[in-house]
Amino acid sequence: MALSTIEHIQVDVDSRIPKYKQIIDAIIGAINRGSLQMGEKIPSINEVSEQCLLSRDTVEKAYAQLKSQNIIESVKGKGYYVTRTDLSSKIKVLFLINKLSTYKMRIFNSFVHHLGTNANVDLDIYHCEPSVFIGILEKKLGHYDQYAIMPHFKNEALQHMVCTDEILAIIRQIPEEKLIILDRNLLSLSMKVGRVYQDFNKDIFNALTIGLDKVKRYKKVILVYPSKSVYPYPKGIVTGFRKFCVKYGFDHEILDEIYDGMELQNKDLFITIEETDLVNLVKQVRDRHYKLGEDIGIISYNDTPLKELLGITVISTDFKKMGEEAARMILNNNKLTLKNSFHFIDRHSV
Repeated sequence: MALSTIEHIQVDVDSRIPKYKQIIDAIIGAINRGSLQMGEKIPSINEVSEQCLLSRDTVEKAYAQLKSQNIIESVKGKGYYVTRTDLSSKIKVLFLINKLSTYKMRIFNSFVHHLGTNANVDLDIYHCEPSVFIGILEKKLGHYDQYAIMPHFKNEALQHMVCTDEILAIIRQIPEEKLIILDRNLLSLSMKVGRVYQDFNKDIFNALTIGLDKVKRYKKVILVYPSKSVYPYPKGIVTGFRKFCVKYGFDHEILDEIYDGMELQNKDLFITIEETDLVNLVKQVRDRHYKLGEDIGIISYNDTPLKELLGITVISTDFKKMGEEAARMILNNNKLTLKNSFHFIDRHSV
């Protein structure tokens, strides 16, 4: 058996294991044994290539994979150094969300469940604040193997806003192969970035169209969309709602909230987003002895177990699937662009 050696690297030319993989295993083995320490220099690509009789491409492929796993780094003009000695086989993932809510946690829990024992996932929350988001990423860039990010932000007027150049600049510091964008499609990012997104404009339009026969039973359709919120909602929801009402000729209105003492009228259909509005509306419907699903209709945005239990009709993306698809991209090391499924789920409130 012919062996070529250079310091800690051994390559068995007769083995069926790819030579680049042997280089990776040799360096990881040396780190695990303590033979290579944090900050220690390793042989250059040329040194390994020449002394192990390998092509530069083979060695470069091995070093590129070690760099992608944050095990080594290159310092311009100096060479390659060990940057990580905790080499647990588990993938380290940062899951960064804009708010803590029932449906966000359903995405997170599905994500963690489908990754299984293959990963350690850290959850962080930035509360739709651009400065908090930037601060978190500045501290954590380079410390994770994968980043899953939900990019929803608010401006000073508490309205949902587009990503600023500063936000995009910090996101672009994450290597494309390590990034998955969830819930929102950022077209300004490279198409090599993973995406599992909602199309808020088209989703509400298409879902209400599916439920058109139910909606036609009502005289007026009212969207309860908070124009200002601590956690604002994408404006595409309003755009898609208006398109639907105009196309099918519905009398419609947009309210900021469900007010106490609402002027409810028979055959009003409400589409609520926030759960506080849903609860307030249901209470007023019951207090005035209207029959839910006949006199007054309610459709709620984003499904939760409680809405299912109460029989509330919803229009909603599939949160579990979003988490599952993101996990699959990491496990398969294959970043895709996926439009997440969105449904009209008919229950008893419309």
